[in-house]
Amino acid sequence: MILTVTPNPALDVTYTVPGFRPHRSHRVAEVAAQAGGKGVNVARVLSALGREAQCVLPLGGATGDAVEADLRAAGLRYHAVRITGETRRTVAVVDETDATMLNEAGPELTDAEWQLLCREVERLLPGAGVLVLSGSLPRGVPADGYAQLVALARQAEVPCVLDADGPALTAALAAGPTVVKPNAAELAAATGLADPAAAAAVLLERGAGAVLASLGPDGLLAVDPEGTWRCAPPAAVTGNPTGAGDSVVAALAAGLLGGAGWPAILPDAVALSAATVLAPRAGRFDAPTYHRLRATTTAHAGR
Repeated sequence: MILTVTPNPALDVTYTVPGFRPHRSHRVAEVAAQAGGKGVNVARVLSALGREAQCVLPLGGATGDAVEADLRAAGLRYHAVRITGETRRTVAVVDETDATMLNEAGPELTDAEWQLLCREVERLLPGAGVLVLSGSLPRGVPADGYAQLVALARQAEVPCVLDADGPALTAALAAGPTVVKPNAAELAAATGLADPAAAAAVLLERGAGAVLASLGPDGLLAVDPEGTWRCAPPAAVTGNPTGAGDSVVAALAAGLLGGAGWPAILPDAVALSAATVLAPRAGRFDAPTYHRLRATTTAHAGR
């Protein structure tokens, strides 16, 4: 089982607006809402791949109730920690080629609420094969919040994937996450280095076991103490990139659970990420595209 933790979940609202332009009035072609947050998206993708996944997340207020109702409707297994604050919403405005995101900050968690979530993760870890920590930390949670959860995973001898940025990422490195997954901008911000391979090496020095960096149209870069691997899609895809990084994490977690190496994980992650861009909402992917790209995408070693 893969356990995902989403400390700052959301009700994701997607407006499909053909020909969207800022500062104009538009008719919305379609509105959809679903449980979201990066860890929830990871679990949704894993479930579609036939992998067992369970979610841990704090939920509060009417929006939290809506998130919980969608999790039940989707058949996703979850463990909710009730909080007094109101779960946030996100809005994605999607046109033919891209998406514009509006992200609420979310509720402030008390220390007691955060400790309840940590204890729930600790309770579930013995049954997990991989722990995934994804997304922003809520207000009220210290910068080392992810470091606390990484330490729990290490104590339980469960591999841990961390997908975070800013202080939440840098504060967790010393705890020794198995793999961290920044994008190119997050990698540069964490190290001050423009070269992704050099920046990834710095994160290894700071405690990460490995780095899997998303480089946009250039694909993925993996760096660990044994070497460097790269993988890119055979052709660029356009659409809704929301959730593409979460699909990378889903492929990574599934690969770690199965004991796969980078030559197998990277093509799977690239194919799944590209197929997600062609799907209407995060946590979903175009299955024919995924299988086609998976058969034609390869990884290679070297900088």
